[in-house]
Amino acid sequence: MTDSKRPTLMDVAQAAGVSRALVSIVMRDAAGASAATRERVLEAAAKLGYRPDSRARMLRSGRTRLLGVSFSTSHAFHAEIVDAAYAAAGLRGYELALSAVASGRSEERAAEALLDWGCEALILISSTLGNETLAAYARRVPVVSLLREDVGETVDSVSSDDRAGIRIAVEHLAGLGHRRIVHVDGGTAVSADRRRTAFREEMTRLGLEPVVVPGGATEEEGILAGGLLGASTPTAVIAFNDRVALGILESLRNGGKSVPSDMSVLGYDNSHFARLSYVQLSSVSQDGPVLAAEAVNRAIDRAEGTATPSRMVGTPHLVGRRTTAAPGAAVAT
Repeated sequence: MTDSKRPTLMDVAQAAGVSRALVSIVMRDAAGASAATRERVLEAAAKLGYRPDSRARMLRSGRTRLLGVSFSTSHAFHAEIVDAAYAAAGLRGYELALSAVASGRSEERAAEALLDWGCEALILISSTLGNETLAAYARRVPVVSLLREDVGETVDSVSSDDRAGIRIAVEHLAGLGHRRIVHVDGGTAVSADRRRTAFREEMTRLGLEPVVVPGGATEEEGILAGGLLGASTPTAVIAFNDRVALGILESLRNGGKSVPSDMSVLGYDNSHFARLSYVQLSSVSQDGPVLAAEAVNRAIDRAEGTATPSRMVGTPHLVGRRTTAAPGAAVAT
């Protein structure tokens, strides 16, 4: 056997001095091998660097135990969701196949690649696909929409209550004494319209004027929006997400403004950016790991035929840090 050749069951059998069938029993952790034989076979496999061919095993069983996940490379929050999804899938004996939506690579291409790889279900994070397209995929394999709920009757959805999240944000700032609160929206991003509408409704309910500044989903768009805030003279701003909030912080500081004494800034997602020690951004948390685990379990249950399409909506909560305070409050040291 050369160094470049992948070790086989027969190589392990010869090294351990047993039959190929016995090695197969040990590798499948099936009954029929003594403890001493099992130890000898495993030791030989370790020395040879043998690993079972999972692809061949899956082909024989007709199952891949793969969940396909599409995500956007432009959203850091998606990476945190993927991290949690790996852990949840592993607990149930599944693996993830990832397919990115990136510049020059559409969501349709990302989803089709996952289907070509034999994934048993799809988890689409913040999908922008039309409901007809989603329904077409759902006729092939179960589909779970993560972070978007308006996906039709044949597609599962796991999302966070955007209206509740914005209500929590507005009430937090109003409770601190802010009356001039601005929302920097998410442009055409998924959830942007619901959050924009919820902001207007909540501000109106409290008898406050709702002011919305065009934004987006990135730091650069947050910086641009930060330059437009002065016209409305707000004392607090609710950003579409944490990345936009970071851009707003940068813009304010470049303009000589102090946060939170001159202006409070509240993000959304409670991403790792918000938790950085030198940022300490107040943010609305969607509990990404919880949503990810729910999406994974939902996809597996659907793939195994133990469930029908359903909706799960989580309740967000506020994580207060250093970027929000009463108007004019001194910066904490």
